[in-house]
Amino acid sequence: MGQNILVTGGAGYIGSHACKALARAGFTPIAFDNLSTGWAGAVKYGPLFQGDLTDRASVAAALAEYQPLAVMHFAALSLVGESMRDPETYWRVNVNGALNLISATVAAGIRNFIFSSTCATYGDQDGVVLTEATRQAPINAYGGSKRAIEDMLRDFGASHGLNHVIFRYFNVAGADPEGELGEQHQPETHLIPLMLEAVQGKRPALTVFGDDYPTPDGTCLRDYVHVSDLVDAHVLGLNWLLDGRPSRDFNLGSGKGFSVREVIEASRFVTNRDVPVIQGARRPGDAAALVSGSERALEELGWQPKRSELRQMIGDAWAWAQKPGYQA
Repeated sequence: MGQNILVTGGAGYIGSHACKALARAGFTPIAFDNLSTGWAGAVKYGPLFQGDLTDRASVAAALAEYQPLAVMHFAALSLVGESMRDPETYWRVNVNGALNLISATVAAGIRNFIFSSTCATYGDQDGVVLTEATRQAPINAYGGSKRAIEDMLRDFGASHGLNHVIFRYFNVAGADPEGELGEQHQPETHLIPLMLEAVQGKRPALTVFGDDYPTPDGTCLRDYVHVSDLVDAHVLGLNWLLDGRPSRDFNLGSGKGFSVREVIEASRFVTNRDVPVIQGARRPGDAAALVSGSERALEELGWQPKRSELRQMIGDAWAWAQKPGYQA
């Protein structure tokens, strides 16, 4: 079947950008998605196979039909607060879904797997730049479920020779610079699009959750990486496996931490508009600071994050926010 790559969550924010990057690199992305949070209109660069990871039969059917060279796994529930309120769903959907996918992948004779993980697996380790050697100690069910899938991949690697690349990242931001794709969730929960909706008057204000964290201005610090840079790393990770390189973990980030207030100030500069703000309480499960060291990806993959400056990411997101977006 040539250069097919199965992309779970391929109709979602990051997955759709990955499909574009794969197509540009000469692969055919097969978007596997149940469209619960994704958009059919975001599937532009290859076919859509509508299926659900919790249904092993649909996973096996997609693998049999397209016989991909590799699987790129983005599909997951990913809201920290929700995972704290409803851990059962996160463990059932994320972990059981991944087990179905990984076991079906092995059964189909596919041995290359790229996994979208998260710096949330490291938990709350303030004042530390997170590297691949940092101890993983997740503090919420979302991070815990992702850590469990990482362990699963290592086990299947040892028993079945499943070669894998694990990417850990935290706040993905921005939009396709060419304007074909962007970030659109229902409901929206990510800081930058929420902030831009407040700027546009689509919501009354942006709620800042907590102002008493042990950070310079009391708000959470996060490392932001541009979605286009992020998916470029995934293509490099795919080629790493196709070249016969060993399983490897990589952190992806800019190496800089920005507070919520700093993001708001950058938005004022980019949009030339004020951001209406409401101060809220802390959310359970939120770490004070998460900053990702990415030296391994830079040195071993040759990754070059070209657009991961805060104003650039907000500028691309702002351009997308002024478009009609995907239609339900």
